[in-house]
Amino acid sequence: MEKLLKSAVCKKIEGVEYSKDAILLGKKLFPKLTFKQASAYELPYKDNSFDLVICTEVLEHLEEPTKAFKEMLRVSKKYLIISVPNEPFFMLSNFLRGKNLSRFGNDKGHINHWSVLTLKKYLEKNGLKVKKARFPFPWIIILGTK
Repeated sequence: MEKLLKSAVCKKIEGVEYSKDAILLGKKLFPKLTFKQASAYELPYKDNSFDLVICTEVLEHLEEPTKAFKEMLRVSKKYLIISVPNEPFFMLSNFLRGKNLSRFGNDKGHINHWSVLTLKKYLEKNGLKVKKARFPFPWIIILGTK
């Protein structure tokens, strides 16, 4: 975050988080950032509020990921970056490390799972034009436009 703030890339960064504890931690780690407590399903911003919306490690936890994704599209002027675990590699890497063995490597809070192909199809079906994809193991990171 500090690199983004110091660069010419952005003038302001805002974070949205549902958990009050996570907001307190965020304010402690990044005192220059603005944080708002809100639901991913009802973002407290007008349409087209941000040049870039970044969503990292969220969609896999949500019961209604499409509803949240549509909100991100709504508040973005153009660009979105979406990151999720790359399945089945994420679960396999957990399992091989001895993590979450009783769930075959699946994190307790992960209720949605995407591979590269299924994530691209999902995002495109819901209104994102995929421009670039990166795969730092075991993640998928997609840059797209409205």
